[in-house]
Order: sequence, then structure tokens, then C-alpha cells
Amino acid sequence: MWARRAPSITCRFNLPFLRHPNFYHTSNIFKGYHSTTANMSNKFTGYQNAQSRDYVEDRDTKSQETIYATSNGAPHPHPYGTQRAGENGPLLLQDFHLVDLLSHFDRERVPERVVHAKGSGAHGFFECTNPIPDLTVADLFSQRGKRCPLSIRFSTVGGESGSHDCARDPRGFAVKFRTDEGNWDLVGNNTPVFFLRDPAKFPHFIHTQKRHPATHLGGGDDSTMFWDYLSQNPEAVHQVMVLFGDRGIPDGYRHMNGYSGHTLKLINKKGEWVYTQVHWKTNQGIKWIPAEKANDHSPDHSQKDLYYSIEKGDFPSWTLYIQTMTPKEAEELWEKQKINVFDLTHVWPQKQFPLREVGKIVLNENAKNYFAEIEQIAFSPSHLVPGIEPSADPVLQSRLFSYPDTHRHRIVRPTLAHDDILV
Repeated sequence: MWARRAPSITCRFNLPFLRHPNFYHTSNIFKGYHSTTANMSNKFTGYQNAQSRDYVEDRDTKSQETIYATSNGAPHPHPYGTQRAGENGPLLLQDFHLVDLLSHFDRERVPERVVHAKGSGAHGFFECTNPIPDLTVADLFSQRGKRCPLSIRFSTVGGESGSHDCARDPRGFAVKFRTDEGNWDLVGNNTPVFFLRDPAKFPHFIHTQKRHPATHLGGGDDSTMFWDYLSQNPEAVHQVMVLFGDRGIPDGYRHMNGYSGHTLKLINKKGEWVYTQVHWKTNQGIKWIPAEKANDHSPDHSQKDLYYSIEKGDFPSWTLYIQTMTPKEAEELWEKQKINVFDLTHVWPQKQFPLREVGKIVLNENAKNYFAEIEQIAFSPSHLVPGIEPSADPVLQSRLFSYPDTHRHRIVRPTLAHDDILV
């Protein structure tokens, strides 16, 4: 009996600008095996075209159209079979199928993210509703109705991979826009501010969210490190007030907003630029869970809510807005109101810098392979497209390095080239 087997992670190759972050060489799964090989070109390119498919095609193949094979594409009679020396003898080292199977199994997990370890995600699209060619040459904002596919990963921040979805914690809200000009990663949170404005503080702060180095107890049993940090870093007060307010425990990912937090720059075709902050506001309405009821929900409450909403056709959506500010306005804002556009603990007053709608985000497709499509997806603020640039925000500048660097550690095998980082 033939069975399907997932392709080996080490046989991946890159196909730019396709919807999915991971692309595999899938010679071990193919339709009409004998007819395919019979009609195959004797040229290398013809052979490759007959043997290779991108991830999406592989993922959507029906089990009836697949055969069980080793990672190099050779059909194998049964997934449980092994080679032995005699009926009850020892196993043979020459049994490539068994060695290959165990080797893949030993490597089928990756380290969890140091931050944002617990997460959920889905796929969808962005549609431009109000073009802004006066502000940027970015193609996705160039014309009304322009669409591009995207993927979103939501997450808690401090918790481990198995932690509770209803913890009082900021939520990550990372969007990967797959535009005609490349991938743009908008890596934000559900709060418009953060605990710090100095990048060197970030590792120290995150350590306060983790287990105590001596007792190995989490924050639920020993929160001393967390409050010790906050008491010595008063710039965190704005974020603390948000975190311990009504929105501190969102009722699932569908009922929260997203914010860039950082200041970015938009550049138009004349080379003129403005500062910008990006907001994406939920169209499902803001909902939150009272602290006393948080433990009444499933540990995977947000994942269940997102997945089953999409499955039944109730597609969540957000409206994308921007605030803009000229360099001169930024100087005046500092001189008159002491608001620094590069300070992650500040917000821009919306009466002075009103929101401008530019588009909408819709999630309409669940992942079929969570590990491949969500766990291994890699976001970085350094993934930019023409017309969008980073500002001098020091925390953003540090993230431009830190995000791709952590993914090099987390998901890039030592035997793979640097260019094989998943995007």
C-alpha cells in the first residue's frame, strides 16, 4: 500500500515571490510515475521540470495521486519496512530508507522563537482601497483594487510555545505582504507603544519574561524580575498602562488591532519622503477577556477561534491606515511637545496627524501544514520594498539585524547556503 511522505527539509530550493514561504524539491511525490518518466526529456532541464514542484502544488496534491518514496525519489514498498540480516537478524546499515526516515525525524523540529514563541497564522490578501502615489512608489499602494497575497502570524510575546493563549501579554501581529516587488514584512504588535526605547535594554527585558535562572519558575509563580525591571525603567509606564487595561487580554486574534509602533519612511517618485506610522484596525470590533475569566478558556483559545472562523467562511479583516509627518513637523513636535518620532514609547496625536485609510487585509485561508507554513515562516523589518524605508528609530535599527540573525540560527541548517533563509 502506497502512502504519502512529506518531502525532506534538506531538499528545499527557492522560488521567489510565490505565496508560500517554503519551497521544496519534491521528487519523492509525483503523479503518474511511469507515464512521467516515459515522457521525460533527456536534458537536465527537462528532467528537473518533470521532477520538481513548488510547495503549494505539493501541499494540495491528493493522497490518491501520490506514492511513498525515499527523499531521493525512489519508490518504496511500505513505510514500515526494514532490511535485516535474516528473518530475525540485526538491521543493515545499507537500509537507506530507515536511515533516511530516522534522520529526517531527528531534524523535524526547529528551536522555538526566543520571543513570540506561541503563535497562530493564516493566509489571505491585501487590497489597496485608497492609493497613495503622492507619498510612495511602493507598488502595492499604487492603484485602487491592487491586490497582493499575504500571510500573517499572531503571537503572544513572553510565553513559551506551550503557554496559554489568554495570558496578559502584548500580542505580536506580523504581516508578510508578497508584492510584485518582493516581500514586505510589517512586523508589529497589538499595542502602539512598547516597554523601551533603547535597543540594549531589549535582551534584559525579555529575560524578565522568562523562567527564573535559579528556581526555573515562570512569572505566574515568581514575577520579581518583571516588576524589578519596570520599577527601574519608568519609560515602560505607557505600555504597562495599556497592558494592565481592558485590552491586556484580547479575546482571540480577530478582535485586536495592529500597529507598526516604529516610525517608517515613505518615499515618492520625486525622492521626497515623510515619516509614517501604520495602523491596522480590526473590523470585528475590539473584544477582551476579563482576568478572572481567562483560565476558563482553552490554552489554545486564540488558535481555535482563528482557525474555525476561517473554516466556516467568517473571514477576519482589518482596515489599514497610515499617519504621516514631514521632517519639519517632526522637529516642531519635539520642540513644542517633547514627542520624539523615534521613541517607541510615544504615540502620534491623531488630531494633529489624522489616520488616512489605504487598504484592507483579509484572511481567507488556513494553513494545511502548520509547521511548514507558520512555524517556519520568517519575518524581518529589514524585508522592505522600494518606496518604504526604515527611520532612525534605534530599536527598529537593531531589529533590522536581530530578526534575520535569529532566523539564521533557528531555521537555517549549517549545510544550507545563506540564501536559503525561508522568506
